[in-house]
Amino acid sequence: MVGVVWDDVDAELHGTAQVRTRATGTGRWSGWQELETHNAEHSADPGTAERDSGAARGSTAPLWVGASDGVQVRVRPEAPDTRDAETSVPLPGGLHLELVDPGADPQETPATGAAGADRTARQGAAALPALGRSATDAAAGYAPGAKPYIGPRPRIITRKGWGADEKLRERTFAYTKTVKAAFIHHSATGNNYKCSQAPSVLRGIYRYHVKSSGWRDIGYNFAVDRCGNIYEGRAGGVTKAVMGAHTLGFNTNTMGIAVLGTFTNSTPPAAAVNAVAKLTAWKLGLFGANPKGKVTLTSGGSNKYKKGKKVKLNVISGHRDGFATECPGARLYKKLGTARTSSARLQGR
Repeated sequence: MVGVVWDDVDAELHGTAQVRTRATGTGRWSGWQELETHNAEHSADPGTAERDSGAARGSTAPLWVGASDGVQVRVRPEAPDTRDAETSVPLPGGLHLELVDPGADPQETPATGAAGADRTARQGAAALPALGRSATDAAAGYAPGAKPYIGPRPRIITRKGWGADEKLRERTFAYTKTVKAAFIHHSATGNNYKCSQAPSVLRGIYRYHVKSSGWRDIGYNFAVDRCGNIYEGRAGGVTKAVMGAHTLGFNTNTMGIAVLGTFTNSTPPAAAVNAVAKLTAWKLGLFGANPKGKVTLTSGGSNKYKKGKKVKLNVISGHRDGFATECPGARLYKKLGTARTSSARLQGR
Protein backbone atom coordinates (compact mmCIF):
# COMPACT_ATOMS: atom_id res chain seq x y z
CA MET A 1 0.00 0.00 0.00
CA VAL A 2 1.29 3.47 -0.86
CA GLY A 3 0.26 7.05 -0.17
CA VAL A 4 1.58 10.60 -0.06
CA VAL A 5 1.80 12.46 3.25
CA TRP A 6 2.64 16.06 4.19
CA ASP A 7 3.27 18.03 7.38
CA ASP A 8 0.22 20.26 7.91
CA VAL A 9 -2.99 18.35 8.68
CA ASP A 10 -5.02 21.43 7.74
CA ALA A 11 -3.36 21.89 4.33
CA GLU A 12 -4.99 20.58 1.15
CA LEU A 13 -3.05 19.12 -1.75
CA HIS A 14 -4.37 21.11 -4.69
CA GLY A 15 -3.17 19.03 -7.58
CA THR A 16 -2.77 15.43 -8.66
CA ALA A 17 -0.76 12.62 -7.13
CA GLN A 18 -0.06 9.46 -9.12
CA VAL A 19 1.99 6.33 -8.55
CA ARG A 20 3.04 3.33 -10.56
CA THR A 21 4.56 0.19 -9.10
CA ARG A 22 6.69 -2.74 -10.20
CA ALA A 23 5.17 -6.13 -9.40
CA THR A 24 7.34 -8.46 -7.35
CA GLY A 25 8.46 -11.47 -9.37
CA THR A 26 7.48 -10.21 -12.82
CA GLY A 27 9.30 -6.90 -13.01
CA ARG A 28 6.30 -5.40 -14.82
CA TRP A 29 5.33 -1.81 -14.14
CA SER A 30 1.68 -0.87 -13.68
CA GLY A 31 0.15 2.11 -15.40
CA TRP A 32 -0.03 5.39 -13.54
CA GLN A 33 -2.71 5.23 -10.82
CA GLU A 34 -4.35 8.24 -9.24
CA LEU A 35 -4.31 8.81 -5.48
CA GLU A 36 -7.37 10.47 -3.96
CA THR A 37 -5.84 13.77 -2.81
CA HIS A 38 -8.73 15.23 -0.84
CA ASN A 39 -8.48 12.98 2.19
CA ALA A 40 -8.85 15.67 4.87
CA GLU A 41 -12.56 14.93 5.13
CA HIS A 42 -11.65 11.53 6.61
CA SER A 43 -10.29 12.76 9.90
CA ALA A 44 -10.97 13.48 13.54
CA ASP A 45 -13.10 16.54 14.24
CA PRO A 46 -11.50 19.94 14.93
CA GLY A 47 -10.94 20.57 18.62
CA THR A 48 -10.66 16.91 19.57
CA ALA A 49 -7.56 15.46 21.23
CA GLU A 50 -7.00 13.17 18.25
CA ARG A 51 -7.01 16.05 15.77
CA ASP A 52 -4.94 18.40 17.94
CA SER A 53 -2.39 15.85 19.18
CA GLY A 54 0.40 17.29 17.04
CA ALA A 55 0.89 13.90 15.40
CA ALA A 56 -1.82 14.29 12.73
CA ARG A 57 -0.62 14.96 9.20
CA GLY A 58 -2.19 15.66 5.84
CA SER A 59 -2.42 12.70 3.51
CA THR A 60 -3.88 11.28 0.35
CA ALA A 61 -6.00 8.17 0.54
CA PRO A 62 -3.77 5.09 0.51
CA LEU A 63 -3.77 2.87 -2.57
CA TRP A 64 -3.53 -0.93 -2.51
CA VAL A 65 -0.92 -2.03 -5.06
CA GLY A 66 -0.14 -5.62 -4.03
CA ALA A 67 3.32 -7.15 -3.70
CA SER A 68 5.72 -4.65 -5.27
CA ASP A 69 9.45 -4.01 -5.26
CA GLY A 70 9.59 -0.66 -7.05
CA VAL A 71 7.54 2.55 -7.05
CA GLN A 72 7.51 5.86 -8.87
CA VAL A 73 5.47 8.88 -7.80
CA ARG A 74 4.62 12.19 -9.42
CA VAL A 75 2.78 15.09 -7.80
CA ARG A 76 1.67 18.00 -9.92
CA PRO A 77 0.16 21.24 -8.60
CA GLU A 78 -2.97 22.69 -10.10
CA ALA A 79 -2.28 24.95 -13.08
CA PRO A 80 -2.10 28.57 -11.91
CA ASP A 81 -4.93 30.91 -12.79
CA THR A 82 -3.55 32.77 -15.81
CA ARG A 83 -5.59 35.84 -14.92
CA ASP A 84 -3.92 36.13 -11.55
CA ALA A 85 -0.84 34.00 -10.91
CA GLU A 86 -0.89 35.15 -7.28
CA THR A 87 -3.92 32.90 -6.60
CA SER A 88 -2.14 29.64 -7.37
CA VAL A 89 -1.77 27.41 -4.34
CA PRO A 90 1.64 25.80 -3.74
CA LEU A 91 2.00 22.14 -2.85
CA PRO A 92 2.02 21.52 0.92
CA GLY A 93 5.37 21.26 2.66
CA GLY A 94 6.98 18.01 3.71
CA LEU A 95 5.58 15.89 0.87
CA HIS A 96 6.86 12.35 1.02
CA LEU A 97 5.88 8.87 -0.12
CA GLU A 98 4.72 6.34 2.47
CA LEU A 99 5.30 2.64 1.76
CA VAL A 100 3.15 0.35 3.89
CA ASP A 101 3.85 -3.33 4.43
CA PRO A 102 0.65 -4.82 5.91
CA GLY A 103 2.53 -7.77 7.40
CA ALA A 104 1.57 -11.43 7.42
CA ASP A 105 -1.95 -12.78 7.79
CA PRO A 106 -2.81 -14.05 11.29
CA GLN A 107 -2.82 -17.69 10.21
CA GLU A 108 0.71 -17.25 8.86
CA THR A 109 2.06 -16.43 12.33
CA PRO A 110 0.60 -19.14 14.61
CA ALA A 111 1.17 -19.10 18.33
CA THR A 112 3.64 -21.72 19.53
CA GLY A 113 3.78 -23.58 22.83
CA ALA A 114 1.55 -23.31 25.86
CA ALA A 115 2.27 -19.63 26.39
CA GLY A 116 1.39 -18.85 22.79
CA ALA A 117 -1.85 -20.80 23.01
CA ASP A 118 -2.81 -18.97 26.20
CA ARG A 119 -2.08 -15.63 24.56
CA THR A 120 -4.26 -16.53 21.57
CA ALA A 121 -7.16 -17.49 23.86
CA ARG A 122 -6.93 -14.17 25.71
CA GLN A 123 -7.05 -12.23 22.46
CA GLY A 124 -10.52 -13.60 21.69
CA ALA A 125 -12.17 -15.06 18.64
CA ALA A 126 -11.28 -14.30 15.04
CA ALA A 127 -14.95 -13.66 14.23
CA LEU A 128 -18.24 -13.06 16.01
CA PRO A 129 -20.74 -15.54 14.58
CA ALA A 130 -24.02 -14.44 13.07
CA LEU A 131 -26.95 -14.60 15.49
CA GLY A 132 -30.62 -15.26 14.83
CA ARG A 133 -33.21 -12.70 15.78
CA SER A 134 -34.06 -14.10 19.22
CA ALA A 135 -30.38 -14.51 20.13
CA THR A 136 -29.70 -10.96 18.95
CA ASP A 137 -32.51 -9.61 21.12
CA ALA A 138 -31.25 -11.59 24.11
CA ALA A 139 -27.70 -10.34 23.59
CA ALA A 140 -29.05 -6.78 23.55
CA GLY A 141 -30.77 -7.36 26.88
CA TYR A 142 -34.37 -7.70 25.73
CA ALA A 143 -36.68 -10.18 27.45
CA PRO A 144 -38.21 -13.08 25.47
CA GLY A 145 -41.27 -11.90 23.57
CA ALA A 146 -40.05 -8.35 23.16
CA LYS A 147 -39.97 -7.12 19.56
CA PRO A 148 -37.39 -4.36 19.25
CA TYR A 149 -36.42 -3.04 15.85
CA ILE A 150 -33.03 -4.72 15.68
CA GLY A 151 -31.73 -6.68 12.72
CA PRO A 152 -30.02 -10.03 13.39
CA ARG A 153 -26.34 -9.62 14.19
CA PRO A 154 -24.27 -10.48 11.11
CA ARG A 155 -20.97 -12.32 11.24
CA ILE A 156 -18.22 -9.84 12.06
CA ILE A 157 -14.52 -10.56 11.58
CA THR A 158 -12.77 -9.12 14.63
CA ARG A 159 -9.57 -7.13 14.76
CA LYS A 160 -7.83 -10.34 15.77
CA GLY A 161 -9.35 -12.00 12.73
CA TRP A 162 -7.84 -9.52 10.28
CA GLY A 163 -4.58 -9.30 12.17
CA ALA A 164 -4.61 -5.82 13.73
CA ASP A 165 -1.42 -5.12 15.67
CA GLU A 166 -2.86 -3.73 18.90
CA LYS A 167 0.49 -2.19 19.82
CA LEU A 168 0.09 0.40 17.06
CA ARG A 169 -3.03 2.19 18.32
CA GLU A 170 -3.56 4.29 21.40
CA ARG A 171 -4.39 2.09 24.38
CA THR A 172 -7.46 4.07 25.51
CA PHE A 173 -10.77 4.41 23.69
CA ALA A 174 -12.99 7.39 22.87
CA TYR A 175 -16.76 7.09 23.05
CA THR A 176 -19.77 9.24 22.26
CA LYS A 177 -23.23 8.98 23.81
CA THR A 178 -25.10 7.10 21.10
CA VAL A 179 -25.16 6.12 17.42
CA LYS A 180 -27.75 8.20 15.58
CA ALA A 181 -26.52 7.71 12.03
CA ALA A 182 -24.17 5.77 9.78
CA PHE A 183 -21.94 7.41 7.16
CA ILE A 184 -21.04 5.18 4.24
CA HIS A 185 -17.62 5.54 2.59
CA HIS A 186 -15.48 3.92 -0.02
CA SER A 187 -11.88 3.45 1.04
CA ALA A 188 -10.59 4.81 -2.32
CA THR A 189 -7.84 2.18 -2.13
CA GLY A 190 -8.70 0.74 -5.54
CA ASN A 191 -10.49 -2.43 -6.63
CA ASN A 192 -7.43 -4.51 -7.45
CA TYR A 193 -7.71 -6.91 -4.53
CA LYS A 194 -9.06 -10.40 -3.95
CA CYS A 195 -11.40 -10.89 -1.01
CA SER A 196 -8.77 -13.18 0.52
CA GLN A 197 -6.50 -10.09 0.52
CA ALA A 198 -9.03 -7.86 2.30
CA PRO A 199 -7.39 -8.41 5.73
CA SER A 200 -4.10 -7.23 4.21
CA VAL A 201 -5.83 -4.16 2.78
CA LEU A 202 -7.30 -3.41 6.21
CA ARG A 203 -3.94 -3.83 7.94
CA GLY A 204 -2.48 -1.45 5.38
CA ILE A 205 -5.18 1.17 5.97
CA TYR A 206 -4.76 0.74 9.74
CA ARG A 207 -1.01 1.31 9.61
CA TYR A 208 -1.46 4.22 7.21
CA HIS A 209 -4.04 5.92 9.44
CA VAL A 210 -1.96 5.47 12.60
CA LYS A 211 1.69 5.61 11.52
CA SER A 212 1.43 7.80 8.42
CA SER A 213 -1.54 10.08 9.19
CA GLY A 214 -1.04 10.24 12.97
CA TRP A 215 -4.51 9.09 14.08
CA ARG A 216 -5.20 7.13 17.28
CA ASP A 217 -6.50 4.07 15.39
CA ILE A 218 -8.04 3.16 12.05
CA GLY A 219 -10.62 5.82 11.24
CA TYR A 220 -13.59 3.64 10.27
CA ASN A 221 -15.77 1.82 12.79
CA PHE A 222 -16.41 -1.03 10.34
CA ALA A 223 -15.32 -2.15 6.90
CA VAL A 224 -16.98 -4.30 4.25
CA ASP A 225 -15.22 -6.06 1.39
CA ARG A 226 -16.70 -6.70 -2.03
CA CYS A 227 -17.63 -10.27 -1.10
CA GLY A 228 -19.81 -9.00 1.74
CA ASN A 229 -17.51 -9.84 4.65
CA ILE A 230 -17.87 -7.43 7.57
CA TYR A 231 -14.87 -6.35 9.66
CA GLU A 232 -14.53 -4.64 13.02
CA GLY A 233 -12.71 -1.34 12.57
CA ARG A 234 -11.73 1.06 15.33
CA ALA A 235 -11.24 -0.70 18.65
CA GLY A 236 -13.49 -0.21 21.65
CA GLY A 237 -16.31 -2.71 21.21
CA VAL A 238 -18.56 -3.44 18.24
CA THR A 239 -21.75 -2.82 20.27
CA LYS A 240 -20.55 0.50 21.70
CA ALA A 241 -20.65 4.08 20.43
CA VAL A 242 -16.97 4.28 19.54
CA MET A 243 -15.92 7.69 18.20
CA GLY A 244 -14.24 7.29 14.84
CA ALA A 245 -12.35 9.58 12.46
CA HIS A 246 -14.33 9.06 9.29
CA THR A 247 -16.50 12.10 8.54
CA LEU A 248 -14.92 15.45 9.44
CA GLY A 249 -17.46 17.44 11.44
CA PHE A 250 -19.82 14.52 12.08
CA ASN A 251 -17.88 11.91 14.05
CA THR A 252 -19.91 12.50 17.22
CA ASN A 253 -22.82 10.09 17.76
CA THR A 254 -22.31 8.40 14.38
CA MET A 255 -20.46 5.44 12.91
CA GLY A 256 -18.45 5.12 9.72
CA ILE A 257 -18.57 2.10 7.40
CA ALA A 258 -16.02 1.84 4.60
CA VAL A 259 -16.63 -0.40 1.61
CA LEU A 260 -13.15 -1.47 0.50
CA GLY A 261 -12.65 -0.24 -3.04
CA THR A 262 -13.18 2.77 -5.29
CA PHE A 263 -16.71 3.27 -6.59
CA THR A 264 -16.60 6.50 -8.53
CA ASN A 265 -16.94 4.67 -11.86
CA SER A 266 -17.24 1.05 -10.69
CA THR A 267 -20.52 -0.40 -9.42
CA PRO A 268 -20.26 -1.92 -5.93
CA PRO A 269 -21.14 -5.63 -5.78
CA ALA A 270 -24.57 -6.53 -4.43
CA ALA A 271 -22.87 -8.54 -1.66
CA ALA A 272 -21.22 -5.39 -0.33
CA VAL A 273 -24.44 -3.36 -0.39
CA ASN A 274 -26.28 -6.23 1.35
CA ALA A 275 -23.58 -6.34 4.02
CA VAL A 276 -24.02 -2.62 4.67
CA ALA A 277 -27.76 -3.23 5.11
CA LYS A 278 -27.20 -6.13 7.52
CA LEU A 279 -24.63 -4.23 9.57
CA THR A 280 -26.68 -1.04 9.86
CA ALA A 281 -29.89 -2.96 10.67
CA TRP A 282 -28.13 -4.48 13.66
CA LYS A 283 -25.93 -1.65 14.92
CA LEU A 284 -28.39 1.19 14.38
CA GLY A 285 -31.08 -1.02 15.90
CA LEU A 286 -29.09 -1.32 19.13
CA PHE A 287 -29.52 2.45 19.50
CA GLY A 288 -33.12 2.69 18.28
CA ALA A 289 -32.34 4.35 14.94
CA ASN A 290 -34.57 3.84 11.90
CA PRO A 291 -32.48 3.22 8.75
CA LYS A 292 -35.15 4.89 6.58
CA GLY A 293 -35.48 7.87 8.91
CA LYS A 294 -33.94 11.31 9.24
CA VAL A 295 -31.81 12.68 12.04
CA THR A 296 -30.56 16.12 13.08
CA LEU A 297 -26.84 16.31 13.79
CA THR A 298 -24.73 19.26 14.92
CA SER A 299 -21.71 19.94 12.73
CA GLY A 300 -18.30 20.05 14.36
CA GLY A 301 -17.10 22.09 11.38
CA SER A 302 -16.54 21.07 7.76
CA ASN A 303 -16.27 22.60 4.31
CA LYS A 304 -20.02 22.09 3.85
CA TYR A 305 -21.46 23.05 7.24
CA LYS A 306 -19.96 25.50 9.71
CA LYS A 307 -19.35 24.47 13.28
CA GLY A 308 -22.52 24.45 15.38
CA LYS A 309 -24.94 24.27 12.46
CA LYS A 310 -27.77 21.78 12.93
CA VAL A 311 -28.15 19.60 9.85
CA LYS A 312 -30.98 17.20 8.95
CA LEU A 313 -29.57 14.07 7.30
CA ASN A 314 -30.61 10.55 6.42
CA VAL A 315 -29.89 8.05 9.20
CA ILE A 316 -27.89 6.17 6.54
CA SER A 317 -25.98 8.88 4.70
CA GLY A 318 -23.12 9.01 2.28
CA HIS A 319 -19.95 10.80 3.30
CA ARG A 320 -20.72 13.52 0.75
CA ASP A 321 -23.90 14.41 2.66
CA GLY A 322 -21.80 15.84 5.48
CA PHE A 323 -18.78 17.05 3.52
CA ALA A 324 -18.18 18.29 -0.02
CA THR A 325 -16.42 15.19 -1.34
CA GLU A 326 -16.72 12.50 -3.99
CA CYS A 327 -16.84 9.83 -1.27
CA PRO A 328 -18.40 7.23 -1.23
CA GLY A 329 -18.18 7.39 -5.01
CA ALA A 330 -21.13 8.12 -7.29
CA ARG A 331 -21.92 4.44 -7.97
CA LEU A 332 -22.00 3.45 -4.28
CA TYR A 333 -23.93 6.58 -3.34
CA LYS A 334 -26.70 5.57 -5.75
CA LYS A 335 -27.07 2.27 -3.88
CA LEU A 336 -27.77 3.82 -0.48
CA GLY A 337 -31.53 3.88 -1.07
CA THR A 338 -31.44 0.11 -1.57
CA ALA A 339 -29.38 -0.27 1.61
CA ARG A 340 -31.85 1.84 3.62
CA THR A 341 -34.84 -0.19 2.46
CA SER A 342 -33.14 -3.53 3.11
CA SER A 343 -31.84 -2.42 6.49
CA ALA A 344 -35.28 -1.29 7.66
CA ARG A 345 -36.82 -4.55 6.48
CA LEU A 346 -34.24 -6.52 8.46
CA GLN A 347 -35.21 -4.51 11.54
CA GLY A 348 -38.82 -5.55 11.04
CA ARG A 349 -40.08 -2.12 10.00
